[in-house]
Amino acid sequence: ARVEALHVGSLATIVEPGSRALYEWAMSVADFAPVIFDPNVRSAYLADRPLYVALVEKWISISTLVKASDDDIAWLYPDLEQVEVAKNWIHSGVEIVMITRGAKGLMAVTADEIIEVPSVLVDVVDTVGAGDTVGAVLVDAILEHGILNLRGEVLRNALNCAALAAAITCSRAGAQPPTKSEIQAKEKNRA
Repeated sequence: ARVEALHVGSLATIVEPGSRALYEWAMSVADFAPVIFDPNVRSAYLADRPLYVALVEKWISISTLVKASDDDIAWLYPDLEQVEVAKNWIHSGVEIVMITRGAKGLMAVTADEIIEVPSVLVDVVDTVGAGDTVGAVLVDAILEHGILNLRGEVLRNALNCAALAAAITCSRAGAQPPTKSEIQAKEKNRA
């Protein structure tokens, strides 16, 4: 089977010896498929900020899309604004930077545009898994449209879908993301 996209992140990208093998494999995948990277910072595991930043930037150098939370960015680069960090990553070769901002919604930055969508209001039961749900929706959008076609309204629609999916996840205890059919049913009810 041919790899169509690789989504990777969190501790798997910083814990040796596995992270080295994973990085080598991801570099080979990056030659023919998009690499989606979610740093999902775990500073309690590795509190050395300069080392953590270096490890994240190593992964960013081979990534097509980076999905990071506003908390991830604030911890990695406490003196920089989110959009400035996103633009730096774009200049290093990333196609799209997606920033999850909790109740403030989602933001996508490309070389040509910044798109923001609001969060979907929900009674929050648990936020575990919300970011991963957003990542899954983005992978689905890449597989459906292609990374280079995620621009303008196509990207905005993917962000709106991701915000809705994250809200559904937050309405449940534990990391229980919705199915695609659940998302589609909720989208119809909102229309």
